[in-house]
Amino acid sequence: MRRRWCRQQQAEERGAMRCCAAGPWPHSVLTTLLLTVYTILSKVHSDRNVYPSAGVLFVHVLEREYFKGEFPPYPKPGEISNDPITFNTNLMGYPDRPGWLRYIQRTPYSDGVLYGSPTVENVGKPTIIEITAYNRRTFETARHNLIINIMSAEDFPLPYQAEFFIRNMNVEEMLASEVLGDFLGAVKNVWQPERLNAINITSALDRGGRVPLPINDMKEGVYVMVGADVPFSSCLREVENPQNQLRCSQEMEPVITCDKKFRTQFHIDWCKISLVDNTKQVSTFQEVIRGEGILPDGGEYKPPSDTLKSRDYYSDFLITLAVPSAIALVLFLILAYIMCCRREGVIQLVHHSAIQKSTKELRDMSKNREIAWPLSTLPVFHPVTGEMVPPLHTDTYDNTSMPLMQTQQNLPHQTQIPQQQSAGKWYS
Repeated sequence: MRRRWCRQQQAEERGAMRCCAAGPWPHSVLTTLLLTVYTILSKVHSDRNVYPSAGVLFVHVLEREYFKGEFPPYPKPGEISNDPITFNTNLMGYPDRPGWLRYIQRTPYSDGVLYGSPTVENVGKPTIIEITAYNRRTFETARHNLIINIMSAEDFPLPYQAEFFIRNMNVEEMLASEVLGDFLGAVKNVWQPERLNAINITSALDRGGRVPLPINDMKEGVYVMVGADVPFSSCLREVENPQNQLRCSQEMEPVITCDKKFRTQFHIDWCKISLVDNTKQVSTFQEVIRGEGILPDGGEYKPPSDTLKSRDYYSDFLITLAVPSAIALVLFLILAYIMCCRREGVIQLVHHSAIQKSTKELRDMSKNREIAWPLSTLPVFHPVTGEMVPPLHTDTYDNTSMPLMQTQQNLPHQTQIPQQQSAGKWYS
């Protein structure tokens, strides 16, 4: 990568020398030209072709070191470049990847991985994946194309397939060639097939699993599907025993004799193992019995002609509006009869009118407090003699200076109550 960058710099210098020899150039124009040439050379696309087989696990690692040469080096010579780099992958012309292809990258300082199991439908069709690398320090980008040419496999699909759930692995750890090779070696030692291939790898999170707690180095778990050309071994069949099925239903570990061959490196959940025998699968095709509602084979759909008959919506309009309006009118007449013609309704109207009158009177009092007090708040008889008394004030009386509580001397027609003084004499 360093040599390629040096060759690019030398090419830029030779181009600048030829430009200067052709004639004098302004300094600003020359600087812009050099920057443009450097950008074009640094963003050059690099296509890579891969040839996976249909039905066999495909793994492609996006190495950060490979993309570092696309970005400008550090300003200090000799300083180690460790920029955070992330990747974005998508099918050319589409915002996402194909359905069979997945991508994972844990941190910007780790490599990205494309993995999946190609389908038979895409055999012979080149799948172009655009890979865009982002330098999170300089915000530079670089784009490469990965051309996936899916080939047909002669032994696809393998008739016997087994899916294992490994609890102590993450998907990126299992995708490493050394780890995957060790697992296939352990399976081959137990199964003893002639041909054994890894078909697919799926994270437990993609199957509805929960994110593990960051304690005790817990892992997410990963499902690994392998295929072989021979029937399942007796060890793999042990999980189908009634005793082991009962232990699995009680959330207990089943007793598997070959578990020790995996236990040193892989912790397999034998209750989640899945064994699929494609040779014994019964065809689900059923002959269609023609009858009412079943269209005959062949023929083309004929849409209705453009000359459609006009439809009269007047009846629909009447049904939609006239019926609800008639019901509302009947309810209104019933309510009017109850409120205006019956005694209970008249009483409610009188009460309502009295409440409105009192409310209006109180609001008028709050607007002008110097007017005469309402008669409804004055006493109509003397509290002692029981005689009728006039109002305590007239319309011209200044009620703003009236005390809150009137004494006995202020009240007219008040009977004097004898009081006893300290000398023992009574005064009236």
